[in-house]
Amino acid sequence: MNEEATNEEKKWFGTLLSYAKGSGGRLATSVIFSMISLVFGLVPYYCVYRILDRYIAGNLDRVFIQNSILAALCAYLIKVVCFGISTGISHYVAFNVLEGLRLKVADTFLKAPLGEVYAHSIGEIKGVIIDKIEDIEPPLAHVVPEGAGHILLPVVCFVALMLVDIRVALASLLALPLGLVFMMLTFKLSGKNMEKYQRANAGMSSMIVEYVEGIEVIKAFGKTGVSYEKFAGAICNYRDFVIEWLKSTWVTMKLAFAFMPATLLGVVPVSILLVGKGSMTISQMALSVMLAMAMVISMAKIEVFSNGLRQMQYTVLEVKKFLDINSLPEPKIDKLPEEFTIELNDVHFTYDYQMGEVLHGIDLTLNEGSFTALVGPSGGGKSTVAKLIARFWDVSSGSIKIGGIDIKDMKVTSLADIVSFVTQDNFLFSRSIKENIRLGKPDATDEEVISAAKAACCDEFINKLPDGYDTSAGEAGKRLSGGERQRIAIARMMLKNAPIVILDEATAFTDPENETKLQESIANLTRGKTLLVIAHRLSTIKNADRIVVLNDGRIEDMGTQDELMQRSSLYNRMWQAHIGARNWAAGNLKEA
Repeated sequence: MNEEATNEEKKWFGTLLSYAKGSGGRLATSVIFSMISLVFGLVPYYCVYRILDRYIAGNLDRVFIQNSILAALCAYLIKVVCFGISTGISHYVAFNVLEGLRLKVADTFLKAPLGEVYAHSIGEIKGVIIDKIEDIEPPLAHVVPEGAGHILLPVVCFVALMLVDIRVALASLLALPLGLVFMMLTFKLSGKNMEKYQRANAGMSSMIVEYVEGIEVIKAFGKTGVSYEKFAGAICNYRDFVIEWLKSTWVTMKLAFAFMPATLLGVVPVSILLVGKGSMTISQMALSVMLAMAMVISMAKIEVFSNGLRQMQYTVLEVKKFLDINSLPEPKIDKLPEEFTIELNDVHFTYDYQMGEVLHGIDLTLNEGSFTALVGPSGGGKSTVAKLIARFWDVSSGSIKIGGIDIKDMKVTSLADIVSFVTQDNFLFSRSIKENIRLGKPDATDEEVISAAKAACCDEFINKLPDGYDTSAGEAGKRLSGGERQRIAIARMMLKNAPIVILDEATAFTDPENETKLQESIANLTRGKTLLVIAHRLSTIKNADRIVVLNDGRIEDMGTQDELMQRSSLYNRMWQAHIGARNWAAGNLKEA
């Protein structure tokens, strides 16, 4: 296992580039231009050396000065142009990689079982998709091309120093071993805490998202003090951890920054000594110092870039954990049903094996064109059955078939095309009402969208909005009420017009004056379709072809309303409680 992890760490950069096709070649081009840029940056130093050398020799003339200045200027322009090309290409590559990574993570979540998605907090997911992936851009756009150039430049400078005098070249390396030792110590100390840092950062992000999303509840129950303390505590804990981490590496990091680029410590005294002995000219000494200074800049950059590269490695490996989430297995050959009878055969299911099974051997057939209702106490497994049919999860054992074809033998997209699922709490995107409805059928015309909205009793309230159908639903649809969001979701379902419809108390938030009309619209539009309704208000499903009573993950009874009233004590109690609640509500209204 450790060997596999080590191999993954070694291949992390290839993994990164694999999410942007053709990026490897472009990045290599960027590196080449960066190297050319830095090498041409040395030409002005050579021009200064030649002018100084001619001046000391007493044969300096105006033409030579002009030619040297022109050569230096041309070299500098080449340096600037090549650097611009390098950074332009590297930024193009970086943002393509970011796009590829984000799309891949989103696609992974789309294809994964919901349990795998729910295992990660919103803050953690947001931190990876937005923050962590964004953190890859600066090192990828700058560290890789510029870092490669700054690795080459000290080599070129060292070779040039050897040509001047090998003793000066060796002197430039005097402080390097100490710098490398301190840098390796810094990486070792830092590496131990990097994983803890990632967890601390994810925990803080989760707490921030939880606090912001729950602000309404916090205010409603007067828990601002307690919740804020928890929120502030998470931030303070993160701050304390980061400060302690920086303290642990402060000494070695500063020593590395002090010794690593300290080429002048050896070059200057050795050059002066050689000039004094007559083994080196003053112009050669000046060139040696300039080359050593160029090495100083590059060595300092390498230290900074190496830390950025290490951070990018940790980030890529963190993102890869999300990319490696197990997806729902997809068949190689897609099978499509010709009819839409749903069969559940000995279905067992568990969300978490430590908590035990949720469904215990469900056998149920929903005939094509029939109206089936699932009822029962909360936690009995009703929503689980519905979500398994839509394949939000895979069954632990047993099978679910549509038209005689196991849903595992259908592609996820094909199954989604034939199943419409409307829940109590429906998510709307921060885009126009029209586009939120159009999600049910992306190629629908405006007229079709409006027709679906009218059928779902949405048209009246939509036309009262500031921009009508072009009004934004707001973040997560929060500009609309719960009942309005639910009707938009029903309009979306009506527009989709799938042969199988699953409604999880689809009219729970609808006001009484619209509920009857909405129920009639749903009844008309689902006629001839395989309809499964999860109901808490039993009066809405009393005319179902079959009512299935689920209790503790098992089918306790099934039949028509009249049959269950006669033989099912549980259904009878639920019906009496429902009627009593309706009468109590009606009585309160009359008294009011």
